[in-house]
Amino acid sequence: MTTDTRPLAGLRVVEMTHMIMGPSSGMFLGFLGAEVIKVEPPGGDKTRDLTGMGRGFYPTFNRGKKCVTLDLSSDAGRAALHRLLATADVFVENFRDQSLAKMGLAPEVLRERYPALIVSSLKGFLRGPYEDRTAMDEVVQMMTGMAYMTGPTGRPLRIGSSANDIMGGLFGAFAVLAALLQRGKDGKGHALRTGLFENCLFLVAQHMVQFDIEGREAPPMPEREFSWPVYDIFETADGRQIFIGAVTEGQWVVLCDLLGLAVLKDDPRLQKRMDQIAARDWTIPIVAEAVRKRSFDDLIGVFEASGIPFSPIHRPAEMYQDPHVLRPGGLTVSRLPDGQTYRAPGLPFEVDGAPLDVGPVDIAEVGADTEAVFGALGMNADEIAAASGKRA
Repeated sequence: MTTDTRPLAGLRVVEMTHMIMGPSSGMFLGFLGAEVIKVEPPGGDKTRDLTGMGRGFYPTFNRGKKCVTLDLSSDAGRAALHRLLATADVFVENFRDQSLAKMGLAPEVLRERYPALIVSSLKGFLRGPYEDRTAMDEVVQMMTGMAYMTGPTGRPLRIGSSANDIMGGLFGAFAVLAALLQRGKDGKGHALRTGLFENCLFLVAQHMVQFDIEGREAPPMPEREFSWPVYDIFETADGRQIFIGAVTEGQWVVLCDLLGLAVLKDDPRLQKRMDQIAARDWTIPIVAEAVRKRSFDDLIGVFEASGIPFSPIHRPAEMYQDPHVLRPGGLTVSRLPDGQTYRAPGLPFEVDGAPLDVGPVDIAEVGADTEAVFGALGMNADEIAAASGKRA
């Protein structure tokens, strides 16, 4: 019996993934209480060794998981994996279809062998003409128009995060939750497939739909046609940048009052939102000049008090000084195998007014749980050594 009160406590997830999309999906399930056992090759997941912008991949998306190593090129390794799968509720993988089939782990094979197992496959594409293509976050951003919408014309630009991989992992976890609910009704497992391309397509759907309805393409976001009177980045008297929005007629009036712009507030040409939008070419420079006369701290104080949308322009590293991020439950503290600790965001929701306690979120050393996990399945030291690719 477990005393864990999280919703997925008591469920076992076997995860065989790398990079971001697959690991993030397993992490979300683990944060909700599932026991996540990550299967890595004898030398460990290569994502562990990434540097530069890839340094945060493994520590961010593998928090709180157990780690076992298996040599899946060997009969012993594959047999051990099947012993583990026989105890699992969910299997999460992001291998190429052909590679999975060669190992005897194709979803249809697993469904026949383990009728109650939920197999969650995280792939580049759903079934169709592109299903065998290799996909990455940047690839699908270019394919779907996301990169086109992000950069100025002629300069497609990926967004500044692995957002597609992370959201794809979230959709994978979302599908698993739905399958678990369905299994509670009929007792059957299901084979799920989540597509990175289709996820990115969902993110650009609003631009697709606009074209389908109006027959007119939206320009890239840096050149967008504004639907709001003020929705811009300005510079303050002390040289800091600040984003300010006034998206309603009421906010327009408040902003004019705060900046001392009676000349705009009282102008008969600017009494309706559409008129304010149409006049942006000459009103925004006036707003910019008024903002440039005020200090950053002065402006954020009056904007917060008055309900005007605003934001400083921050770098990710600055989030470690943000008072809202530092509120109780805003960050989890994890420990790397070498003992170093680091902080990362938790789940972005509260339950009954409190952040969800995601439990221990440390990073396991390569193979740290191999002996315990497989020993509990009745395997002896020699069998575990053979299966994990290590000598007894």
